[in-house]
Amino acid sequence: QVQLVESGGGLAQAGGSLRLSCAASGRTVRTYAMGWFRQAPGKEREFVAAASWSGGNTYYADYADSVKDRFTISRNNAKNTVYLRMNSLKPEDTAVYYCAAKVGVATMIPGEYDYWGQGTQVTVSS
Repeated sequence: QVQLVESGGGLAQAGGSLRLSCAASGRTVRTYAMGWFRQAPGKEREFVAAASWSGGNTYYADYADSVKDRFTISRNNAKNTVYLRMNSLKPEDTAVYYCAAKVGVATMIPGEYDYWGQGTQVTVSS
């Protein structure tokens, strides 16, 4: 079992940056593939980014086309925390952001993830 708690959301202006954190407890994040997803009002939960690690190296990372080159997923083993760095924010990035963990390789499919955090709201003003 692993418990996930997101933080770092808030209000940002278009073009600004935020860094979301996902703190894990119960199990170390190094044993899981991690993903970030988001859900805007009235929309389905969608994939944002995911990564798998081997030792200290990221051997797989993928991003939704809408965030590619703007968002970066990373991990700090010592803090048992996964991050999502979001640059060049746009109003359409406004959503509740969730981190998730799964055994095996990272995927883009929410239903394949075993553990979820409670979410953190990100609002980007124009």
